[in-house]
Amino acid sequence: MQIEIGAFASFNVAIMVLAAGKLLHRRFRPLREFNIPEPVASGLLVSLLLGAAYYLGGLEVGFDLAVRDFLLLYFFAGIGLNADVRTLRTGGKPLLILLAATLVYIVVQNLTGVAMASLLGLDPLVGLLAGSVSLVGGHGTAIAWGPRFADLHGVQSAVEIGAASATFGLILSALMGGPIARILIRRAPPPAPSRASLGNSQSDSDRDSLRDPMAETAQPGPPITSFRLMATLFWLNVSLALGQLIYASLSYQGRKLPLFVCALFAGIILTNTIPRLVRIPWPAHSTALSVVSDAALGVFLAMSLMSLQLWTLQGLGGPLLVILAVQFVMAFGYALLVVFRVMGRDYQAAVLCAGFGGFSMGATPTAMANMAAVTQTYGAAQRAFLILPLVSGFFVDISNSLVIQRFINWLG
Repeated sequence: MQIEIGAFASFNVAIMVLAAGKLLHRRFRPLREFNIPEPVASGLLVSLLLGAAYYLGGLEVGFDLAVRDFLLLYFFAGIGLNADVRTLRTGGKPLLILLAATLVYIVVQNLTGVAMASLLGLDPLVGLLAGSVSLVGGHGTAIAWGPRFADLHGVQSAVEIGAASATFGLILSALMGGPIARILIRRAPPPAPSRASLGNSQSDSDRDSLRDPMAETAQPGPPITSFRLMATLFWLNVSLALGQLIYASLSYQGRKLPLFVCALFAGIILTNTIPRLVRIPWPAHSTALSVVSDAALGVFLAMSLMSLQLWTLQGLGGPLLVILAVQFVMAFGYALLVVFRVMGRDYQAAVLCAGFGGFSMGATPTAMANMAAVTQTYGAAQRAFLILPLVSGFFVDISNSLVIQRFINWLG
């Protein structure tokens, strides 16, 4: 029996799943101690329950995820609206260092996949599929490259292998960031003001506000009103429209960037031009923008994880699971031993490592959720939230394609 839940209903289910995640966090201390993002905890629980329903009763539930991608655009447009160019300049050197460390890791990830596939008697190209094609690259890259592996290089079920690896990688990356940060923050604790916010007297609304990266730069001000909320939504929508124009222009020139990166750039352009030209209330660093961004990211993650159809992975062989387990260990170790060191061994570096764990085997939104879960507990890390999406969503997508082609040429 198959049930397909429409877009509106899927959106409302995701809201309930996110609320359930907040309740789980309050009831189960390990989720808080290891900084597991709220939507990850409840989203995975829902996907497990739906998987059990499939195996026990043959019930297959699918969700329409049309709203999900729109929420992702809102979130990254919000980051852009908060990104003053002067702040971006201060993050220039760390951005280049993180990019260099990530490029090295892409090569390491592919070498690990190829080596493990060879040891297990598989085609080395299968190891590449279980490398940066599906892990750093995610579902989109795996689906885009899969037909080429199958048609030109004879890899059977290449699309299925890539999609399955990306799905497992998403789960592992969502669970990786919190433990990484917990280990590193013992070495590099947050600044004293952040630790002061950890008191038991902290209210639920205070803790919720720390969860959102936008809240880190929110300035004290008047409470949210309907007008301020509508103004914030308006400028977010303008950012999305400008992002669409940037995306279309680049596509016309034969260049492709993820649409969420274009929305991020659009927000940066707007926030560094309009307030300087016209004196109008601007949503940057506002509580309204913080609330919208928090909701968008939370519901996006809830929808992504609750919609995982785990039964589609039942055909995975043991060797592929072994490869992914080794990749997990490599990503975890690289974040602890390399990324933390080169990024300065401080609290900002620890938060970045949580984010690195998110996109090294998952996706940029997972990385942002990992970092948000850490800052909810320990305090703000603005630089981390500015440079990581530029690296993982912009530079890495381009570089990863070049590295994949190099490996195909080598292995072919």
